[in-house]
Amino acid sequence: MLPVVDRPLIQWTVEEAAAAGFEHFIFVTAAHKTSIAAHFSPTPDLHAHLTASGKTDLADLLSAGLPPGAQVKQVIQDQPRGLGHAIWCARDAIDDEPFAVVLTDDLVRAPTPCLAQMMQAYAAQGGNLVAVEPVPAHETDRYGVIAPGTQNDNLLEITALVEKPAPQDAPSNLAVIGRYILQPEIFDKLAAFKTGAGGEIQLTDAIADLIGHVPTHGLRFDGDRYDCGQPLGFLAANMAYALDTSNTDDKQDLLQMMRQVVEKFS
Repeated sequence: MLPVVDRPLIQWTVEEAAAAGFEHFIFVTAAHKTSIAAHFSPTPDLHAHLTASGKTDLADLLSAGLPPGAQVKQVIQDQPRGLGHAIWCARDAIDDEPFAVVLTDDLVRAPTPCLAQMMQAYAAQGGNLVAVEPVPAHETDRYGVIAPGTQNDNLLEITALVEKPAPQDAPSNLAVIGRYILQPEIFDKLAAFKTGAGGEIQLTDAIADLIGHVPTHGLRFDGDRYDCGQPLGFLAANMAYALDTSNTDDKQDLLQMMRQVVEKFS
């Protein structure tokens, strides 16, 4: 729910998914995190008030980026047992269909939204598909890292996948970021509740276990990723999105303010 410019992170990623054609949204949260469900709940009185006041831009934000007729469901993860466990908690809501996973702390700014790029590749390739990008070699222990096989343009076959490897053990510097398109067979692996790095149930491990049974690829997407789970990444995202969404006059004012701050502290 941290805001980037004028809307929370989760709304930016819902808008990305909606632009890729998704209409069914499942939010996996802890029981005490009620703000997410509240944010995506209708507020007709406030919408009417803002519209009557001529504040249509603010009224439009109240839709929270959901497409017309969107289906929204909240699923509770009762214990913080890792990303794989969070996905497993949503198994009944997914109903044995392929699905996408979007981690909202990874914000991707791109001319064509990252998930839309993935859907284009998935339409041609099928199987399990993850978004990947190069990371500094000393940071591989923060990510799932792929061993790449055959490459076709920006699509890479994945021959192995390792969660949080030490730099000397990493099969490459190509890291998985928070965008996945997965087959429902993943739930058979997650149901084993096998723990991995950090003692958690890792989604990466389940994807790796399906290599050789389900075609598995990584997409080197076009765009800039901001790790909003880190303070510097969150700050950079706000700067980039503020400049990207500003009109020409506001952008020049904003750039001038940024230059003044940089000059003062450099």
